[in-house]
Amino acid sequence: MEKKKLVLGFSGGLDTTYCALYLTQDRGFEVHSVIVNTGGFTDAELEQVEKHAYSLGVKTHTTINAVKSYYDRIIKYLIFGNVLKNNTYPLSVSAERLSQAVHIAEHAQKMGAVAVAHGSTGAGNDQVRFDMIFNIMIPGVEIITPIRDLKLSREAEISYLKEKGVQMNFEKAAYSINKGLWGTSVGGKETLNSKGILPESAWPTQVTKNGTEELIVRFEKGQITGVNGQQFNHPVQAIQYIQSIAGGYGIGRDIHVGDTIIGIKGRVGFEAAAPMVILKAHHALEKHVLTKWQLSWKDQLAQFYGNWLHEGQIMDPVMRDIEAYLENSQSQVTGEVFVQLNPYRFQIIGIESPFDLMSSKFGKYGEMNTGWSGEDVRGFSKIFGNQTMIYHNIKSSAK
Repeated sequence: MEKKKLVLGFSGGLDTTYCALYLTQDRGFEVHSVIVNTGGFTDAELEQVEKHAYSLGVKTHTTINAVKSYYDRIIKYLIFGNVLKNNTYPLSVSAERLSQAVHIAEHAQKMGAVAVAHGSTGAGNDQVRFDMIFNIMIPGVEIITPIRDLKLSREAEISYLKEKGVQMNFEKAAYSINKGLWGTSVGGKETLNSKGILPESAWPTQVTKNGTEELIVRFEKGQITGVNGQQFNHPVQAIQYIQSIAGGYGIGRDIHVGDTIIGIKGRVGFEAAAPMVILKAHHALEKHVLTKWQLSWKDQLAQFYGNWLHEGQIMDPVMRDIEAYLENSQSQVTGEVFVQLNPYRFQIIGIESPFDLMSSKFGKYGEMNTGWSGEDVRGFSKIFGNQTMIYHNIKSSAK
């Protein structure tokens, strides 16, 4: 009897290791594992994951390099929108999971799978993100989630795998770390309660630099094309380069407090040196080259975009509409931003752009103007407040 074909999102950790063995041996599926690299794995680590997958009995294992598509489909718009969840978090993991879910669904389509599986538990956001995208992209394909469906504890998973003779490191690290192109999340005992800060040793990138260093980031139509005079073929390379410089300063460390999709609040630590520098540099450039109403409407749409993305709604057509607006808003977001790096902090020194609206040809704020006279302002001020003046006049007369 021919086995049913199943595609499993596989990272090689405890949960997906359990899934691979359980679905192969206990459920009798022909399992095809796939790992989607969004910037968190080295080549050596990917090779090790592949070996591990085959040792568990999968029929095929596929590695998808999704770093560039992750940028093109998602990160680009997070930069265009200067998106920080709750004014803090650059959506490092939530954005990454959506990219992974889309690629897994596409792989399941390609393989002609009758089922798709992931290792999410029933306690977090990822289960919703994966399930929702699978339901939209591959309707009719059965979604199987052994850890959630069987309500398995970590201890139960380990016991099962040991009985099956699986050799792997079962020791749980003190901190849960998820690394990707757009930042690294860090969870531990300090983030389980409402008070607590991660110790220095918990951060994956240690502080190795002191003193001051200048970074010059060049944007063309909102996208990074150069850093310190070095040109890049793709913004991914620029992001990685900025991370290699700014990460050693301990920049971009923080604790995010947020609302989960399933209605509870949670805390997680993260480090995101490159994302934080890029977002603030990009925003600084925009404040110089966009009008006040462009900035105002961008902020409102970008906040919605970030929140809806966090909740897994990347397939909603309204997201394509907002992306089109964000893309169009970047036509003059070109120039260089000067950033000063210091241990644990950075600051924007200024910008240079041919589209800078802060042009001395039209006046200098607080000093002089060249485009209007004092009488022009006198008349403008009277007319600009005319309706409010009428309102208060009538209000006083009616008493």
